[in-house]
Amino acid sequence: MIVDDPQVIAEVTAAFDAYERALMADDVVAMDALFHAAPSTVRYGVGEVLYGIDAIRAFRIGRGGSPQRTLARVQIHGFGREFATAHAEFHRDGSAVRGRQTQSWVRFADGWKVVSAHVSLEGVHS
Repeated sequence: MIVDDPQVIAEVTAAFDAYERALMADDVVAMDALFHAAPSTVRYGVGEVLYGIDAIRAFRIGRGGSPQRTLARVQIHGFGREFATAHAEFHRDGSAVRGRQTQSWVRFADGWKVVSAHVSLEGVHS
């Protein structure tokens, strides 16, 4: 297995960057397009546990936008040609609290999609 193939890293970095832009712009359609549209897709957030794309969509529509943030560190790693992980540390605007985000990406026929995501804030327990 090839780990960190440069092409895979470039492709997933582009997808991750597109997701970050969509998140900051509250572009629900673009965010939705980057998540695998299946009941098996999972997103754990700071205060929510979402199983399936329908629950994730409903949360995004009802949330009214993500708090703005600045990325501090991002690491993307590929494992073979079809799977990658993205790990990010961030700070919400106006806060010194560190946040963390983990995403598992899979290459499907229509491109790279998040199949699992987890977001947390340091010191925040729900």
